[in-house]
Amino acid sequence: MNVLLEGVVGSTAYGLAGPHSDVDRLGLYAAPTRDFHGLDLPIDRAASVVVHEPADRTLHEARKFCLLALTVNPTVTELLWLPSYEVSTPLGEELVGIRRAFLSAPRVRDAYLGYAGQQFTRLLNKGADPRTPKHARHLLRLLHQGEQLYTTGELTVRLADPQRYHDFGQAVAADPAAARAALAGSQERFATLTTPLPDEPDRAVVESWLHRVRAEYLSTET
Repeated sequence: MNVLLEGVVGSTAYGLAGPHSDVDRLGLYAAPTRDFHGLDLPIDRAASVVVHEPADRTLHEARKFCLLALTVNPTVTELLWLPSYEVSTPLGEELVGIRRAFLSAPRVRDAYLGYAGQQFTRLLNKGADPRTPKHARHLLRLLHQGEQLYTTGELTVRLADPQRYHDFGQAVAADPAAARAALAGSQERFATLTTPLPDEPDRAVVESWLHRVRAEYLSTET
C-alpha cells in the first residue's frame, strides 16, 4: 500500500491517554491511478482501510482524505498538525505544507461545535457510565481546539494542560450541567470571535496536490 502520511492521533497525541488507552493511528494512502479508469472505482470499493490488530489504524485513500479535510473533520484535520509522523513521504510533506488550504471559517466553527455537540449527546445518554468522563474531556478539547483554529488559523494538537481536561471529565460525571455550560459558552464566543480564515477553502490548491499524487502513481503496479 502506498502510504503517504501516517501518525499517532487521538488521546495519545492530545496528552490525555491513560494506562489502558488505545494507541490510534491515522494516515492516508494513494490507490494506483490506473484503478480509477476501470469499471469499479477504488473510492467506491475501498475508500478507507481500518485495522484493529495489533493496534487501531485507519488509512483513507487520498481523495477521501481531502474531501473529509475540506469539511474540517476534526479527526482528519489533526493529522495535518501533528508535531511528528511515523510515515512521511515527499507528497505527505507537501500535504502538510498546504494544510491551511483546507480551512474556512464557517466549516471550522460548524465542525468543531458540531462534534462537541455529539460528545455532549453521548455523555447525556451514558448517564453514570464510566465513559462519561472521556466524552466530557473530548468535548472540552474540541471546544478549545476549535476556538484556537478559528481565531489563529493554527492548531496545537498536544494540550498544554491535560489535567484541566481530566478534572473537567470528573466534574461532568458528577454534574452534566458543567458540560452544557461549556458548550453554550463556546457557542456564544464563536458568535463574537474574529478570524483570519477565509469563507471558503482553497480547493484549487488541494486539487493540484491530488493531481500530483495521481501522476506519481500512474504506473504503480500495487
